[in-house]
Amino acid sequence: MSLKTRSTQEEAMDTQCVDYDDYARCLRDLSRVNAVTGTHRPTLAWLARHAAPEEAFSLLDIACGHGDCLRAIRKRFPNARLTGIDLNPWATRAATAATPAEARITFINGDAFAYQPDAPIDVFISSQFAHHLSDDAVVRFLAWQSAHAVRGWFVSDLHRHWFPYFGFPLLARVMGWHRFVRTDGQISIARGFVSREWHALLLQAGVKADVRWHVPFRLCVGSP
Repeated sequence: MSLKTRSTQEEAMDTQCVDYDDYARCLRDLSRVNAVTGTHRPTLAWLARHAAPEEAFSLLDIACGHGDCLRAIRKRFPNARLTGIDLNPWATRAATAATPAEARITFINGDAFAYQPDAPIDVFISSQFAHHLSDDAVVRFLAWQSAHAVRGWFVSDLHRHWFPYFGFPLLARVMGWHRFVRTDGQISIARGFVSREWHALLLQAGVKADVRWHVPFRLCVGSP
């Protein structure tokens, strides 16, 4: 497959998973992928620059999946008001089951763009979500975040590059991760972005933001 442009191939988890237990196992393995590859480090670092550890800011995690990013945030920000939202009811069900009540994280099944909170949200984050969107949808997503986040927003996603594209399937097989994780991981990387694409999308959205590369092969976009 050529990596010169973004792939539009659908991921198996989105189209072939028809059983909740199987879906939940897949999400658990995705959370393990995130732990092994340090997926949440850029988000935590960005938050540390924008909020004090004891602050009671509100945060919405868009397409929260298994909720592991929010659980990582809770450890660093004990007073933050944390909410995760996901279109897939199985995701919020699995995230709720995986999250202890004392973590005080709310999970909502729904469309983030239609969500109407009781008060404006201070911070929006998303992790490995943007590559699921078309370019036009990413432009709308960037503009929407910029218009609605009170204090700022941060998007963490994949860098489309040959090294993770060919390397991830080997890692996934060695680790024994779920079959959808093995196949979809490579598809996700092919659906990811390069820096010039993020800059072009930001320009189309009329939004100013920082684009930074993080180890390992993450391209992250956030308000200054």
